[in-house]
Amino acid sequence: MKKELNRLIIKGGVLSPGELKSIAEAAENSGLKTISFGSRQDILFSKEIAKENISNFNSLEWIAPNEKGTENIMSSYVSADIFPKSSWLTGDRYLYILEQFRHHPLLKINITDPKQRLVPLFTGHLNFIASPHEDYWYLYVRLPHWEKTVMYPALIYSWDISKVSLAIEELLQEEPEEITMVFELVNDAIDTNNRTVDTPLDVPFHPFPYYEGMNRMGSDKYWLGLYWRNNKYDLDFLKAMCDLCAECKIGKICITPWKSFIIKGIQTEFKLKWEKFLGKRGINVRHSMLELNWHLPVANKEAVKLKKFLVANFDQNDISTYGLTFGITDYNKKAYYFTAIVIEKNKQPEALGSFKIRNTYNLLYAKNFDPNTLEYITHVQDIDKVELPGLLMELSKMYFETLGDEKETPKKETEAKKEIETEVYQCSECLTIYDPIYGDSTQDIPTNTPFEELPEAYCCSLCEAPKSSLNKLNLIKEIS
Repeated sequence: MKKELNRLIIKGGVLSPGELKSIAEAAENSGLKTISFGSRQDILFSKEIAKENISNFNSLEWIAPNEKGTENIMSSYVSADIFPKSSWLTGDRYLYILEQFRHHPLLKINITDPKQRLVPLFTGHLNFIASPHEDYWYLYVRLPHWEKTVMYPALIYSWDISKVSLAIEELLQEEPEEITMVFELVNDAIDTNNRTVDTPLDVPFHPFPYYEGMNRMGSDKYWLGLYWRNNKYDLDFLKAMCDLCAECKIGKICITPWKSFIIKGIQTEFKLKWEKFLGKRGINVRHSMLELNWHLPVANKEAVKLKKFLVANFDQNDISTYGLTFGITDYNKKAYYFTAIVIEKNKQPEALGSFKIRNTYNLLYAKNFDPNTLEYITHVQDIDKVELPGLLMELSKMYFETLGDEKETPKKETEAKKEIETEVYQCSECLTIYDPIYGDSTQDIPTNTPFEELPEAYCCSLCEAPKSSLNKLNLIKEIS
């Protein structure tokens, strides 16, 4: 059963260690031992926090169960500088934009980079997506009464995002049915520095990233991702961690939509201190991708139990799910999915007397296994729980069979490419590739450095596995 929880709005999923510590102390003073994270980068509580403990939350807004009103702003600030990104979109740029929001939004707002994969692009009512033009954003709109997401016919300037959002909220009483009406009403209401949409939105496909553990960030820093299986984060641990952040001069903590959080900018000199801190508390920071890439409804024990059953089957059958994401949803919620594969529980028919009816499920997958297509295909319907593992494995194999297939129009014969075979080395732990042609700038390895000439102390640039963990691999490359 799903339990209704109290929410604390965390704008953009970004807060300071001091704010998180105050939140943890307020929860502790109200008798809680843990807190959880929500799908929209907010914080969840299993009981109401005493009013005298809320004063420390400053501008953060408290939402009671089933209360309508403020929605959280999601942002991909969490992925800035650690995953692929648009060249102009820095972490500071997100923070400046978030600072412009002086009102509590009534609509779900997403502010994201199309080149990252960790934060979904289209799950909001207003979805601002970075364009190739510096400080300009595509806007994709799906108002609460709309069935489809449609593009706003102009690019939005960074410093207009908050006032455009507010203007659209204020015209909801007009119940606009088309994007042209929204565009005209917003232009009548406010002055903006819009730009013409000259190229369509390009969302490149990237496999879903591994977002846990201690990982290199540039040449002299690290980022740490932490994930709890049960999404119940111990308050004593969080308070001690916030103190360590302050000691190591870390100013921000980022919540992900996957019920985890990330700490960026750990300096090399403090890396050992963090590893000792985690080790002394027995914190596991190397969960399998089989577990990490799931999205479940919060506080739903039935969904957690189903996930454990499916993950155990994957593990026993040595199935790879690298790059795939899975979601479990219920029949009674109108969901806007952001996982590659969706397990949808059906509504049970009315039972007669004491007769028990077993649960059945539908399986859906995103077109090209890419949630950003916004198109889902039904694979099977009305199947039993015991049938799910085999069918999910079937979908996993289908994904890998089509992975990398060209989705563009075929090239003309005059544009034919030649193929050459090249030798690279792939990390067996995280699949990162070392290509001698490019070297490794993060470890000052120049271009055209053969693998055999790498120092014995060389390690994987992402997960720091030793040189011995990199295995030879022959790749076919196309050249003009």
